[in-house]
Amino acid sequence: MPPRKLKIACAGLGRMGARHALHFLNRTPRAELVAAFTPDESEIQWAKQHLEPSGVTLYTDYDEMLKHPQLQAVVIATVTTVHAEQAIKAMEANLHVLCEKPLSTSVEVVRMLATNSSSLASPCETPEWKNTPPLIYLYTPQSQSVVDTAKKHPHLKVMCGFSRRFDASYRDAWERMDSGSIGRPSIIRSQTCDKLDPSGFFVEYARFSGGIFVDCNIHDIDLALWYFGADSVVKSVSAVGITAVQPALRKYHDVDNGVGVVEFWGGKVAYFYSSRMMAAGQHDMTEIIGTEGKISVNANPQGTLVEMSEKGGVRREIPQDYYGRFEQAFVTEANEFTACCLDGTKVPLKLSGAVQAVRIGCALQEALNRGVKIDFDENGKRVERARL
Repeated sequence: MPPRKLKIACAGLGRMGARHALHFLNRTPRAELVAAFTPDESEIQWAKQHLEPSGVTLYTDYDEMLKHPQLQAVVIATVTTVHAEQAIKAMEANLHVLCEKPLSTSVEVVRMLATNSSSLASPCETPEWKNTPPLIYLYTPQSQSVVDTAKKHPHLKVMCGFSRRFDASYRDAWERMDSGSIGRPSIIRSQTCDKLDPSGFFVEYARFSGGIFVDCNIHDIDLALWYFGADSVVKSVSAVGITAVQPALRKYHDVDNGVGVVEFWGGKVAYFYSSRMMAAGQHDMTEIIGTEGKISVNANPQGTLVEMSEKGGVRREIPQDYYGRFEQAFVTEANEFTACCLDGTKVPLKLSGAVQAVRIGCALQEALNRGVKIDFDENGKRVERARL
């Protein structure tokens, strides 16, 4: 009898969706990619060339794909704003779910064009924001709804894809920290820095990404919750940012460089930096600073072990994008998710942590746009303070 394989479908065939599809098709031995969905005609054409010849059925309707015969699981890599909705639909169809980060943007920004805005929170009083309308942040329960739905289907494996959790270097760093090698971890500095894309892709992407802290730094936030502990409670958040190279981001209340600081109860601080304007390539790095030492991950990035000695000096090339740095982590993620579904083992990270990461990212985005520090009590409940 041939070994049992997980029949999985891929929703979304854009930047990451196409990669997920190919991972399950070619690099996950215990999985069988049987279907794929996208409403985009150009992505359908790509799929006809790269997926359909291998027997993958293509759909332009997500609900129809969920009805594919003998389907067992779905990997969701569509636009962020529909992650939660599609994850819930998949679970209700009795399917395992691997959902790209974040579970949702979890915040709606409503522009209030009212003449009387005295009772509203004003945007950050900087040149970038002074001419934009006031904002109200309405925190929506989408991410929590995914968790609630998962609780109703305990036999299903539901996981949010934080790829760095599957990276060998980050796992090694966690094991070293957990062994006590640096004492008590107290400070984390972590960054996600993309190479400059002059095409304007990230400007339009900002319409639905949730903002740079929710989109980029969500990985760093997840790392902080991993290294500091899932029970870490936020004490305060603050953030600043600039539009250094993409001024069009201002119309979506986003920036191309952001710095956020999250203080946790119990004497721990996380410092996050995100950027869309790196010249050399992708530079994602993390430092965990403890009372007896420090662990650094990818402080000096390199694509390969090759160094070039030239007239101008010695140099090495670095990965050009996020996938170039974390390709193997994505493959490991696909294989471990598949094993959990087939073997009935626990997924390596809890959904509740994914919800907490989104909440922190949204709070940082709000702090950026309102120009305020946001405080929380020891139970994680927001504390409203009078401000002049």
